[in-house]
Amino acid sequence: MTRSRTTPPRPVDIAAVFPELAAHRRTATRLHPRPGAPGPGDSSVGGPLLWPADEPWPACERFHVGMVTTDGVRLGRRILERAWGRTRRGETLVLAEQEQADLKRAEAPPTDEDDAKANPMPLMALAQLYARDVPGLTCPEGMDVLQVLWCPHEHDDLCLPAVHLRWRRASDVTAVLADQPEPATVEYDDYVPEPCVLHPEVITEYEYVESLPDDLRKRIEDWEEATGHDYRGELSLALGWKVGGFASWSLSGPQPVVCECGRDMKPLLTIDTCEWESPYGGSWRPVEEPDHPAGEFESLANPNMPTAIVISRGYALYVFTCPDSFDHPLRFTMQ
Repeated sequence: MTRSRTTPPRPVDIAAVFPELAAHRRTATRLHPRPGAPGPGDSSVGGPLLWPADEPWPACERFHVGMVTTDGVRLGRRILERAWGRTRRGETLVLAEQEQADLKRAEAPPTDEDDAKANPMPLMALAQLYARDVPGLTCPEGMDVLQVLWCPHEHDDLCLPAVHLRWRRASDVTAVLADQPEPATVEYDDYVPEPCVLHPEVITEYEYVESLPDDLRKRIEDWEEATGHDYRGELSLALGWKVGGFASWSLSGPQPVVCECGRDMKPLLTIDTCEWESPYGGSWRPVEEPDHPAGEFESLANPNMPTAIVISRGYALYVFTCPDSFDHPLRFTMQ
């Protein structure tokens, strides 16, 4: 863990205005991933996992034909990172001849050999969360680490990567797998995470406005019109990667998420595209983030999109679990 991130106070204490919102309140933990060099003993996005050396790495058995290679995505980012790092603000990006050739090679589509390596495809390490670091992370009995992997190709009706969870007890891992596999190809470069360390922060969230009782929702909407405040955008649901809290239903409207056992499911993890509303503004931008980028040179890194993961056109992927059993199937939605 390094420098903390702090969500600014909400413009209005909405629970003081509408006390009945106390029944529609949950804590959430904003993960605040930021580029870094995490190790297997760290909570991270895109870092190595605490994976036992003697345990097989999971794979996707479906046949996939990729659009780009994983190595190419990483190479292309490093080339552009170096080039932007020497480009002064306001100047045009210029690539050296060798950089142009390297970038063309990085962006080349996979070969038949690459596609052959991708089947069966090793899953990609997406995130690792230690319970000691992430308040509110509920684990199965005796477990204290959540590991998130995905197949970086579109699956099923969501047309998004297929997410897989692994729970484990950190003390059980005596030898860590050193050379952790990666998929040879990906559907899009947006599915390859940048290694990030986390800066977890506990906040309070309030349920999505259209999920509230009709009378309360109507009074909030009238209050918004009278005051100019925005319950949904300013006061209820934070943006960014989170554990717990509520789901937004901005695309579909509220939908029931019910386990096969009949219990209502709750969001475990939110995989989001952006940390706040715009690159250097918005009410969810941590107070530690500058209003404007500092320094003489440009940067490829976007502090509002630190993981480089983009869900569809900029949405969020919610992973739901059953409150009765971690063994029950996961559910997902994109909003």
